Amino acid sequence: MDTHNKPPKLMDRMNATMRVKRYSPRTEKTYCYWIRYFIRFHGVRHPASMGCSEVRAFLEHLAVERQVAAATQNQALNSLVFLYRHVLEQPLREIGEFSRAKRPRRLPVVLSHEEVMGVLGHLSGSMYLMGTLVYGSGLRLIETCRLRVRDIDFERQVITVRAGKGDKDRTTLLPATCIPALQHHISTAEQQICHRLNHDSVPVTLPHALDRKYPNARISLAWQWIFPASRPCFDDAGKVVLHHIHPSAVQKAVKNAMRAASLPRPGSCHTLRHSFATQLLTQGTDIRTVQELLGHKSVETTQIYTHVLGKGFVRRSSQPAGLSG
Repeated sequence: MDTHNKPPKLMDRMNATMRVKRYSPRTEKTYCYWIRYFIRFHGVRHPASMGCSEVRAFLEHLAVERQVAAATQNQALNSLVFLYRHVLEQPLREIGEFSRAKRPRRLPVVLSHEEVMGVLGHLSGSMYLMGTLVYGSGLRLIETCRLRVRDIDFERQVITVRAGKGDKDRTTLLPATCIPALQHHISTAEQQICHRLNHDSVPVTLPHALDRKYPNARISLAWQWIFPASRPCFDDAGKVVLHHIHPSAVQKAVKNAMRAASLPRPGSCHTLRHSFATQLLTQGTDIRTVQELLGHKSVETTQIYTHVLGKGFVRRSSQPAGLSG
């Protein structure tokens, strides 16, 4: 039997389709998880033999039996919609009514400037710089981990976030206090290139097969990670490459720092990003500007911070200029 003529397996087709559409590796991994779960839930039946009723039963199970969060249920639904529309080419019609996981209304935890400084004081080295960037630039954690040398513009004091959430680029602020440390990291990256070239070059990972278009990009300074992983790993093709630092390492360091700072409210890396937003708003920055810096798709998402700041802030911000004093 000629194995070369075998049609690709479902998950291989799923992975290939997502890569063509330039979905992030994290989204690819998440979508594949939910599709495997869906298949197992229905007794290892092929999704092509199922449809809306099976999808509805699965989503019902997640909400009622598993009691997952609303965002988790939506994630599972998005995965299945993608599978049926783009891979099986059998778009789901009206799924019908099913139990929706409840979306509790919770305000984000934010810290005062003094509290943030207390947290950062318990970090050091790269972890301190990453925490400062999340707070001072409003970056998401994964965006901070993915920073490359080419993304830093010292002259304009701007950071370019490439392929952020929704695969969108944006620019945000580069805090002046971070410049010396970033320059040191870039100098270190340059030294590491020389070392790797002299000891069996280990190139950095590049997006979307860019290494075929620009063969030297992997060993050029511009494409080096600001925060590389401590050791190389294997890419999808089995080649040894250098990836960026794993977000979990930063999450652990920040969590420990917040515990050491004895904060009255629990927080995370994202708390530093929330605090960036509220600091800008209290200083009078226009909410649309804050929306752009954060990379929010809708201004309604950014408006949650006005609720965090309370009614007093809403009254002040609604006053005509010159009357707030």
